[in-house]
Amino acid sequence: MEKVKVAVIGCGTIANSAHIPSYKNNPNVEILYFCDIIPERADAAVEKYGCGKAVYDYREVLADPAVEAISVCTPNKMHPIITMDALRAGKHVLCEKPAARTYAEALEMQKVQHETGKVLNIGVVNRFNTAVNKIRDLIAAGELGDIYHVYVSFRAQRSIPGLGGAFTTKEIAGGGALIDWGVHYLDIVMYCTGDPKPVTVSGTAYCKLGVDMPNYVYEGMWSENTKDLNGTYDVDDFVTGFVRTENGPTISLNGAWAQNIGVRDAYIDFLGDKAGIRLQYGGNFTIYGTKDGKLWQDTPQYESVNMFQNEIDSFVRCVRTGEKLPSHIDQVIITARMMQAIYDSSDAGKEITLEW
Repeated sequence: MEKVKVAVIGCGTIANSAHIPSYKNNPNVEILYFCDIIPERADAAVEKYGCGKAVYDYREVLADPAVEAISVCTPNKMHPIITMDALRAGKHVLCEKPAARTYAEALEMQKVQHETGKVLNIGVVNRFNTAVNKIRDLIAAGELGDIYHVYVSFRAQRSIPGLGGAFTTKEIAGGGALIDWGVHYLDIVMYCTGDPKPVTVSGTAYCKLGVDMPNYVYEGMWSENTKDLNGTYDVDDFVTGFVRTENGPTISLNGAWAQNIGVRDAYIDFLGDKAGIRLQYGGNFTIYGTKDGKLWQDTPQYESVNMFQNEIDSFVRCVRTGEKLPSHIDQVIITARMMQAIYDSSDAGKEITLEW
């Protein structure tokens, strides 16, 4: 296969920890550009990886006809802007999660994808996770019976990222714990249960523990280099919700970037009438049921692939084959609509009914 020529726009943490190394590991890829509005980041990527050209304006990347595909690894505010410009410029796009700050922005991205016919995948990387796909297969095979409820927990004690910076500024990020962490968990639920449409959504998002930024106490902080105690904190650090779906399970969730409980709970429970599964986020899963009149449980052992490498390899392949991946905007947009409804329900103080 002729090498796919790519560019990485946004050279921060997710680009360096996942996208760039995965592209480098793929023999069918050539990285032409590293782009970041902070010149030092783009320059550092060129030096670190020994390839590509550093540029500081993404429009320079889009103007080069040699570039076939891009990864968008910027703050959420820029996701729809860069993605739609790239699609219109004839580029295929892998945009990091969430697709956008709002469902309306995600709809615009989907519209432009349909107009251009170019690939638009969203970085819901768990759809390329071995454990998640095994659970999906078990559910599809009827091993759990009727999946009637799924419970989602993504709670940590005090893990607000980059306090006062882009992560905690609604105008940039669109939200907090729900849109940053919850998108992964809810997307796993949707993927494993066949992407059922949410019909009623009730939720409340709280902005509590990070408000007094100078006195916020923590052990460690993700993206601490973006912390700005003179900045903004107006996003959710705790969220709870309940969702009814069309011909699918009900879903309940509790998520916290920060809580005054010193136990981290990061799991998803799939409750079926024949068996149930608890997936430890980022780890293995255990099946619970009955057999021969006795309670039974099993934690399967299997070889796992690196989900980020699998995601990048699949993206590169689909650029050539045109296949529609599970992370295509048409699938992922359902999760975007559900998260928007949780925020809308919180703002309105009542349950939201969705029409399809």
